Formats: sequence, C-alpha cells, structure tokens
Amino acid sequence: MLPSWACVRAIRFTDGKVLRPGTRHIENRAATALRMAATNLSRSKTYLGAKFRRLRARLGAPKATAAMAHRQARLVYRMLKYGEQYVDKGMNYYEETYRDHEIRSVQKKAKELGLDVTLNPAAA
Repeated sequence: MLPSWACVRAIRFTDGKVLRPGTRHIENRAATALRMAATNLSRSKTYLGAKFRRLRARLGAPKATAAMAHRQARLVYRMLKYGEQYVDKGMNYYEETYRDHEIRSVQKKAKELGLDVTLNPAAA
C-alpha cells in the first residue's frame, strides 16, 4: 500500500524503491516566450534594449535575460490588469538617466572621502 502523500507528489514505488521523486517538470510557455523576447532586446534601440545590454555586460547573458523577462512580465501584467499603455522613452533617455546616476554616485563617494567635485565637460 502506498502512503497517502505518494499520489500528490507523483512518486512511484517498486519494492520500496523510489522510481521518480518530485513533481513533473513542465515548461511554462509564457515564461519561454518572455525569455525569447528578452534575448531579442540585445538589438533593440529602445529603453528596454539599453537596459538589457547594460545588465548583460554586468551580470552575464543568462541572468540578464531572466531579469528582463521578469521586467517584461511585470509590464504585461500591468497592461492587462490596469489597461495601461507602455510608452517607450527611448535608448537616449536611458543613457542620460544612467549618466546622471553615475555622476551623482561619484559626487557622493567624493563627499564621503572629504573631496569637493566640480563638473567640467571634457573637450571632444
């Protein structure tokens, strides 16, 4: 006789030996589609594309793909639940905000070290 939990966890027994532990592995088609969309962001000239390229450089391709698929899933959820439209701000907007963030980060670090920073644009 099988234990009561055997049918719930999809475990088969033969002479007291476990043949297949755990639950069945099932691919989520929505997750696969989101990961495919995330990998295609590497060539995109959009806000999400710029973010993906920066994440890929820092984290590596698999983690960046998973992170962007998760971000896209949140966007899709918001669009479906609240009827919001996605407005792409563009790659240039992302680059500008990232640059401003980096400048503020350097200024904060310099202040912690007791230094004063003045911004002078570099001659091109």
